[in-house]
Amino acid sequence: MSTKHVILIIDDESQIRRILRITLESAEYKVIEAENGKDGIIQAATTHPNLIILDLGLPDQDGYSVLKEVRAWSSLPVIILSVRNSEEDIVRALDLGADDYITKPFNSSELLARIRANIRRTQNVENESFLINGELKIDFVKRVVYKKNNELKLTNTEYLLLFLLFKNIGKVLTHNYVLKEVWGPSHTEDSQYLRVFIGQIRKKIEDDASRPKYIVTESGVGYRMKSLNI
Repeated sequence: MSTKHVILIIDDESQIRRILRITLESAEYKVIEAENGKDGIIQAATTHPNLIILDLGLPDQDGYSVLKEVRAWSSLPVIILSVRNSEEDIVRALDLGADDYITKPFNSSELLARIRANIRRTQNVENESFLINGELKIDFVKRVVYKKNNELKLTNTEYLLLFLLFKNIGKVLTHNYVLKEVWGPSHTEDSQYLRVFIGQIRKKIEDDASRPKYIVTESGVGYRMKSLNI
């Protein structure tokens, strides 16, 4: 890449930072490190990274408070990298504004794929009138979705749901977030309602709805539109 993207690592474990630095620099990213929350917030504000990798267990403050502070002034992608793997921890981080959540120990290839997807999403989505993902294309202006150049027949709700997933390609969206955005705040507990619509959409966009490649389920958390352009 001609201009290196900058990744800020906020983690108190020197061994993890070293592994991440080796992994990221081998993929041609520029790496900045912070070993506590206070320094991480300062680095985020002054170095203008393209993405943050944030641990939740920091020595001076937990990662949730760092995330809250960063989200108060920035929408840059934040990937949580933590040993905490409970649904409660994952949902809390995503609801506070994290873009993704990966548990330790992590797979380097998966981490790099998530980084690429999140950086691409922030660079492209806001300025595009359409997006292409694999064999799917969504035209935001015409409000039409195509598969292999064939227009799909979607209800208005199905389109709004697919639109939300497309606009957040690579990002995990919690059940509550999707329900609130598509149906309103009074429907945030209607998870079964959401599952029905996801099932309907999968039948229309997937080659095999029982083995989805576009809309993947994050068990107990929500859904993600997987980027097939990586």
